[in-house]
Amino acid sequence: MASPDLDVRYVAKLARIALTDDEARTYGAQLADILGHVAALNELDTSDVAATAQVIESRNVEREDSPALCLTRSEALAGAPREQGGYFRVPRIIGES
Repeated sequence: MASPDLDVRYVAKLARIALTDDEARTYGAQLADILGHVAALNELDTSDVAATAQVIESRNVEREDSPALCLTRSEALAGAPREQGGYFRVPRIIGES
């Protein structure tokens, strides 16, 4: 049920969306339903609920950045299927046009 205060065509104009009469009726009813649900949520007593940005705890997963031994260039290239001039040689991924 569309609210008499709801001007779907005005909202569509702000969003630069052209609506047919059927679309205006359909979306107007849907938007009124959504606003009705929001109004119902606004009636809930949330005075005991702490403000939060998210409901699931998040934390960074980090490790200490410490130097360690790594492969030399020749050790890394030893496992490469193809090598050229001290670099990995890979197949072309962008075709010629």
